[in-house]
Amino acid sequence: MSTNESTISSRKKVVVLGSGPNRIGQGIEFDYSCVHGVLAAREVGFETIMVNCNPETVSTDFDIADKLYFEPVYWEHLREIIDYEKPDGVIVQLGGQTALKLAEKLYENNIPIFGTQYKDMDVAEDRGSFSDLLKEMGIPYPKYGVAETADDALRVAKEVGYPVLVRPSYVLGGQGMKIVINDEELENAVLTLLGDLPGNRVLIDHFLDRAEEAETDSISDGEDVHIIGMMEHIEPAGIHSGDSSAVLPPFSLSQKVQDTMEEYSKRISIALKVKGLLNIQFAIKNEMVYVIEANPRASRTVPFIAKAYDVPYINIAAKVMLGTHKISDFKIEPKRNGYAIKQPVFSFDKFPGVNKELGPEMKSTGEAILFIKDLNDPVFRELYKEKSMYLSR
Repeated sequence: MSTNESTISSRKKVVVLGSGPNRIGQGIEFDYSCVHGVLAAREVGFETIMVNCNPETVSTDFDIADKLYFEPVYWEHLREIIDYEKPDGVIVQLGGQTALKLAEKLYENNIPIFGTQYKDMDVAEDRGSFSDLLKEMGIPYPKYGVAETADDALRVAKEVGYPVLVRPSYVLGGQGMKIVINDEELENAVLTLLGDLPGNRVLIDHFLDRAEEAETDSISDGEDVHIIGMMEHIEPAGIHSGDSSAVLPPFSLSQKVQDTMEEYSKRISIALKVKGLLNIQFAIKNEMVYVIEANPRASRTVPFIAKAYDVPYINIAAKVMLGTHKISDFKIEPKRNGYAIKQPVFSFDKFPGVNKELGPEMKSTGEAILFIKDLNDPVFRELYKEKSMYLSR
C-alpha cells in the first residue's frame, strides 16, 4: 500500500531545481540563489515546488517552498514530479550546473523553462559554439580549435600556439581543465579527458599568459541589460574564478577596459536572448579585452554582490525570469562604500595528500567576504603584491 502526501492545487506553479549535494564548484551560494528565487516566486503568486536533496541547505527547510520534493536532481526523478504536478514551468538558472544540465531534457519533452531558453543556454555552454558567436560579433577571444582525437589536438595546438588551455564543454568547476606547454603534455591531457568524458568534444584555447582576469554579472529581461557587478581578480588568468580573490568594484582596470567589459556583456546578453542572469569571464592583456566564457545562470558571485551592495538581485532576477516584471520596474540603488573582496576558502588541511597548486580546475570549498575602506588595507596590499610579482616575471 502506498500513500501520497502531495495534494494538487489549481494555482499556477513553478518548479525550482536545486543543486543537490554540495561539492567543489557548486556550494552554498547556489542554495542562497534557490531560496531567494523561491521566495520571489511566492511573492508574485506562484505555488513553489522545490526539488533538492541536501539536508544541510536552507532550500530544503520545511517552511521555504510550498512543496519540497527531497529527491536527487536527476531527470528520472524530476520527470515523475513534473508529470504529477504539471507546473507552468521550471527554473533552472539558480541551482548551478546540475540544474542547468537538465534544461536539455526539459526542452526535448516540451516542458516550459522560465527565463533563458535551452537553445540559447546551449550556445553559451558549448564552448565551440560560443566562440563562433563571438567571432560573428567581432568580439575578441583566445584563438581556439575543437578536437575529438589526440591527433586533432596536436594539429589545433600548432595552429593556436602553446601554451594552450585544454577543456571539455558542459563541466562543473573547471573539471578536467589543464594548461599544457608541449605535445606530450597535450596528448596525455586529451586522452585522459576523452577517457573520463566519452562523447565530449575537447576545446583547445591559446592561453593568454600574464593576463589579468575579470568578470561581470548581469540581469537581462530580453530588452534591457543591467550590470549588477564588475569584479577584478587579484590572481592572474589561469586560476579558476572560484579559487580567485575577486574585488568589487575593479581596483586597477582602466575606465576604457571597464567600459569595454560592460559593452560586451550587454551585447552578448542580447545575442543570447538572456532572460535572467548571465556571468561572463574576461581576460585582459595590454588593454585588450578577451571574452573567455559565459555562464547563463546564477554564478557563485551573485550572492556576494547582493550582500556587498545590499540589493536583492536574485529576487529581481527570478521575477524577470517568471515574466512578471521588467528591469525598469525596480529601483536599484547599490550601497557602495569602499571595496568588497571575495576570498576563497580551502580545506587542504583536511586532505594532506592533495596537490595544493592552483590552476584552471577549482579546488576551493567555500568563500568569505572581506570589506575594506580603501586600497591601503594591509590584507589587500599583501594579496596584490603577489599578483604584481607574477605579472612582472
